[in-house]
Amino acid sequence: MSSRTLPLLFINLGGEMLYILDQRLRAQNIPTDKAKKVMNDIITTMFNKKFLEELFKPQELYSKKALRTVFDRLAHASIMRLNQASMDKLYDLMTMAFKYQVLLCPRPKDMLLVSFNHMDAIKDFVRDAPSILNQVDETYRQLIEIYTPLSGGEFQLIRQTLLIFFQDMHIRVSIFLKDKVQNSNGRFVLPTSGPVPHGTQVPGLIRIFNCSGEEVKRQQFPNGGSYSSALREGSFEMFGERVIKLGTNMYSVSRPVETHMSGTAKNSAQHTKVNTAPNPLAKEELNLLARLMGGLDVQNSPNADSGFRVNLFATDEEEEEALISRPEELSYEVINIQATKDQQANAELARIMGEFTEEREPSQSPSDKGEDLLAMMDGL
Repeated sequence: MSSRTLPLLFINLGGEMLYILDQRLRAQNIPTDKAKKVMNDIITTMFNKKFLEELFKPQELYSKKALRTVFDRLAHASIMRLNQASMDKLYDLMTMAFKYQVLLCPRPKDMLLVSFNHMDAIKDFVRDAPSILNQVDETYRQLIEIYTPLSGGEFQLIRQTLLIFFQDMHIRVSIFLKDKVQNSNGRFVLPTSGPVPHGTQVPGLIRIFNCSGEEVKRQQFPNGGSYSSALREGSFEMFGERVIKLGTNMYSVSRPVETHMSGTAKNSAQHTKVNTAPNPLAKEELNLLARLMGGLDVQNSPNADSGFRVNLFATDEEEEEALISRPEELSYEVINIQATKDQQANAELARIMGEFTEEREPSQSPSDKGEDLLAMMDGL
């Protein structure tokens, strides 16, 4: 597992979330000033300096449950509100879009170019807000500084870590089904023909060397596809007719997007349950959440009363139906926490910590831990 995967996962999923929210805000004719405030607030929180300092530290990926909670809080870092069914759909679209991009990257290192495409789009969202743009530019600089020196092998390890994270997610998305890049079981259709990545050779040849490094034998094998010569450096041209630029906004042309659980996933729900086992990364996960929760205090802002709801479905009836029909194993509990020093908040934080920790330290009670987190939030 790579310790450099988390920033790329967060930034790319965040970029996909912003694409979707931007499309829904326009589709629901939300006034321009409110829509811009939503996007600015979310991006401000997403690129909060303290939060990013924690994010860019070398570390293993957080659990799916913790990461989902981060994005739930991030999506509500403004006056916009989402019902649970809409939040579920939003997260499904985010994860499946980025999973497809990871699968289609010609080389593992091209995941960095996908991230840059997301960053460019995010910069375009805040081009009229210089202070927020500076936050995004600083993150851009950190991405270049940290990831460009990495070797091809390190990027391959990052790619494998991402694929392990996504391996049990098979949500059917209408856009992918319509474009025939996804099967009815939710699995993606990967091409076996087209140009090979830059710096690689067309598959089909095995070369055998002796201990002195001299080639002693060659063997041919059928490669199962029709491959052409290598692409130029940094190209995003894809296989066959799929000439796309990975990481760009596929919602720029408005069309309906639905998500459905595949039959395979429904029949094997026991294999796709959110992992509820004790998590040894409890402290890091909760610190990350605390930093994010401290980014903006929407409830206490003067504009809190002017909030509005965004629906990722065509009608409220469809949203309700989706919430009822979604398998329990794949639904996420939405946890609302107010960073105020009261008994209820302390008890809730202590309960969450109990889900993540392997064992409690005898010298510190659950309420003390809750107080520590609350103090951290107050400090932020």
